[in-house]
Amino acid sequence: MNILSKPAFQLLEQSLNAATVRQKVIADNVANVDTPYFKRSEVRFEEFLQQELNKGELQGYRTDPRHFHIGRPANPQPQIIRDSQSMINNNLNNVDIDYEMSLMAKNQLRYNTIVQQVNSEINKVRTAIGGRG
Repeated sequence: MNILSKPAFQLLEQSLNAATVRQKVIADNVANVDTPYFKRSEVRFEEFLQQELNKGELQGYRTDPRHFHIGRPANPQPQIIRDSQSMINNNLNNVDIDYEMSLMAKNQLRYNTIVQQVNSEINKVRTAIGGRG
């Protein structure tokens, strides 16, 4: 029995993956701030996660692989979207360094919050196993 395979924990894992992908995309944007014709990218994940959560489908928690599947798990994946329409600089580049740095700080806060939530989930399991409160 895998204790960490609960749907809530899997969503946290996907959120961490999305934050990691977002960090790489923002770092790529910052690295190319002066590259002519470079077009910035961004990661969309939270909208897809919200859509999955709004569907209202529940997934049954299985304690044995022989159990039937009930519902389907939410499985949103981060998508990288390139903004090819806008331009900010004279060299047709559309990277605004101030905006990217604010996105990076926001992403770091989001990542830290998710890590705290994962630690909380693990501590709950640890407490349940140990029987301590």
